[in-house]
Amino acid sequence: MVLQDAGASQTMAVELITVGDELLTGDVVNTNASWLAGELYARGVITRKIMTIPDEIDLIADAVRGAQRRVDAVLVTGGIGPTRDDVTMAGVARACDVPLAAHAGAERWLTGEGGYSATDLDPETTALPAGARFLRNPAGVAPGAVIDGVYVFPGVPGELREMFALVREEFSGARQATVTIDCAEPESALLDRLAFLDDNYPVAVGSYPGESVRVVIRGADEAMVDAAAEWLREHAEIRD
Repeated sequence: MVLQDAGASQTMAVELITVGDELLTGDVVNTNASWLAGELYARGVITRKIMTIPDEIDLIADAVRGAQRRVDAVLVTGGIGPTRDDVTMAGVARACDVPLAAHAGAERWLTGEGGYSATDLDPETTALPAGARFLRNPAGVAPGAVIDGVYVFPGVPGELREMFALVREEFSGARQATVTIDCAEPESALLDRLAFLDDNYPVAVGSYPGESVRVVIRGADEAMVDAAAEWLREHAEIRD
């Protein structure tokens, strides 16, 4: 049993937007989305949608606006920095109906911890949506930002993870109990048992074929999750 602490009473919902032409061509594997979804789920936060879009300001703005209407927070990764194709901040600014503006806190951080001299600092590097909260980058130099429930992170996985650690406590919700069972039967043979669980227990059931069939049972009620798991163990062939 893995119990995600049920201390919070409300479920927080988010959408993830990963930005980058390289993700859509397959040149780079999108590990950021799966990592973030796992981190958020562990904190009781539900990811409602994951989108991958190219480095285009209009598409970024449209995606962010739509997500803002649907969920509590939007997490955007990729496309921040000084190069010409780093247009995510501009897209987020457009979605929030504000201009890009140099951020004094980002400039102080870059000329201090970031190691830039004031004369060498590209103004575009410190340009954030006006009114945004600046997020420092412990593993790089591209600053992040938070505005109107939109969190903007770097696309470099190590930088993303370090920056997310700074705001992790801002994401929490009703955490769920989870049980995983490895079944030795084919998924098609388990359909009747999986349907029984769906019909008779207030839990969510997912089945994932591989060398065995991994059945994941989740729910807010730990006792119901345990009962459903015990029923499946009694009525299915379990892999040792």
